[in-house]
Amino acid sequence: MKSVVERFLAYLEAERNASELTLKSYREDLTALCYFFEYDDGTYPEPAEFQASDLREYVSQMGEAGYARSTISRRLASLRSFFRFCKREGLVAENPAKPLRNPRKHRRLPHFLSNEEIGRLLEAPKQDTPFGCRDRAILETIYSGGLRVGELVGLNISDLQLDEGLVRVRGKGKKERFCLLGTYAVSAVQAWIQRRNIKMKDGPDAPVFTNKMGTRLSSRSVRRMVEKYIAITGLDSRTSPHTLRHSFATHLLDRGADIRSVQELLGHKSLVTTQIYTHLTTAKLRDVYEQSHPLANR
Repeated sequence: MKSVVERFLAYLEAERNASELTLKSYREDLTALCYFFEYDDGTYPEPAEFQASDLREYVSQMGEAGYARSTISRRLASLRSFFRFCKREGLVAENPAKPLRNPRKHRRLPHFLSNEEIGRLLEAPKQDTPFGCRDRAILETIYSGGLRVGELVGLNISDLQLDEGLVRVRGKGKKERFCLLGTYAVSAVQAWIQRRNIKMKDGPDAPVFTNKMGTRLSSRSVRRMVEKYIAITGLDSRTSPHTLRHSFATHLLDRGADIRSVQELLGHKSLVTTQIYTHLTTAKLRDVYEQSHPLANR
């Protein structure tokens, strides 16, 4: 086995022009494989002796030992390359590493704000200035409708149906959907429109949210605006405009909304994308359970 590994490394260096660092990584990964399957007499199995089930056991053991997903994925890539070489050289009939799949990447739970924190953020903009009204309208619209920043800044006057509490947005792939706005958001948007630059021509394609020049607000400007109010309120520095969208979804699910409705409101193409928020609500339920159930901590 080790002689085949050396042939493989020589092939990588000569024909694939692999760097020293790449060769070092391959050597370490394949040496770890050899040691895992070492026989009692100190010898190692030949490539043809490996089955996919053997390699699955190897991957499983790495997972139980606490190896990072990135490390396991890298080692699997090394195994696929090595056994591909062995097949090309006629040493194996099939690549036993080919059926193996990389471990699923851990998805970080999105950061969201509590009801009290959302209230503090929405109250932060001063309402005695036009742009304070604008900022309040922006925050209310993102949180009430679950909009992405790009969807917010792309809003035109013709997209507003405030009498019905609706706003039409263009999401990813220019796919259109309607988002719902609550009474607070509707009032905030109406207040901003009334106080906006009077020189602005309000045609149907005019932007809803504008800067001091009367032109469409940029996504970067919205992010800077949110950062300003995060500093004022002392909220978690991880908070961004997208945090309001995360909070929108989490609060809906917390209050019993079904996941498919939330999927539609967020404009997610796949339900899998929306399911990340169920982990947040499950974590909250677990906290409630552990604090409330008399046998939870036995």
